[in-house]
Amino acid sequence: MKLFHEILGPVELPDRLERIVSLAPNVTDALFALGVGERVLGRSAFCHRPAEALSLPVLASYTKTRTELLRSLKPDVVLLSTGIQRDQALRLKEEGFPVYALPLPLSPYGILENLSTLGHLLDLEERASELAHQLAERYGRLKGRFDLKVYFEMDLGGPITVGRGSYIAQALLHLGLRPIFLDVPQAYFPPDLEEVKRRKPDLFLYEPKPWGRNPLEKARALARERGWDLPVVATDGDELAHYGPMFFAFLEKLADRVAETLGQG
Repeated sequence: MKLFHEILGPVELPDRLERIVSLAPNVTDALFALGVGERVLGRSAFCHRPAEALSLPVLASYTKTRTELLRSLKPDVVLLSTGIQRDQALRLKEEGFPVYALPLPLSPYGILENLSTLGHLLDLEERASELAHQLAERYGRLKGRFDLKVYFEMDLGGPITVGRGSYIAQALLHLGLRPIFLDVPQAYFPPDLEEVKRRKPDLFLYEPKPWGRNPLEKARALARERGWDLPVVATDGDELAHYGPMFFAFLEKLADRVAETLGQG
């Protein structure tokens, strides 16, 4: 098949993609959700969902690739994301690999759009359409569950919050959890913690690094250190930051935790 990619330019791939390497966690999640996990030959170090993917060989980090091992697998396609992986995708294409990069979503509907794109690439359009429809219905049922201002923070080696143009901010807004920095025209940025206090959020929503222990206790400790007297909710790590199909289940779990914290559960 012949395609044109807005970053990679002309791309030519086999009509049937049997040997797939996924170097992006969202793509790995989507491939297994579409039922083609058996075609995936390798992953990145960050592709830890679903659990079945953990048995695959690790071929890359987000930005570096073990090119000789990758070449030995003779992939029909190497799938990545754009954003931080943009240069990696371009480099792999220059080295002769069949590459396709899915865009970073600007809203949760972008996650569904990426499913549709994979359905086209894999000749699974009906399956991808049905999965996207199911996820969209689940997302729709979450609309307007709350009416609160929230401060959201991710631990990415330091605090990062969200402003305008982030799919996370759009998802929170959909739930009725209005991010306090939605007026800032930047998707992700380090927050001014004094400004957080001035904006008077109703809730502190915290996402730790993955595999950390006691995320809620850590979030409460951060709130105490900063002098914030706020209800606190924590994810289990790398959940809202994960923009594969599992994102919608993580969002449902978050909504339940917020409701429980507010005594609405």
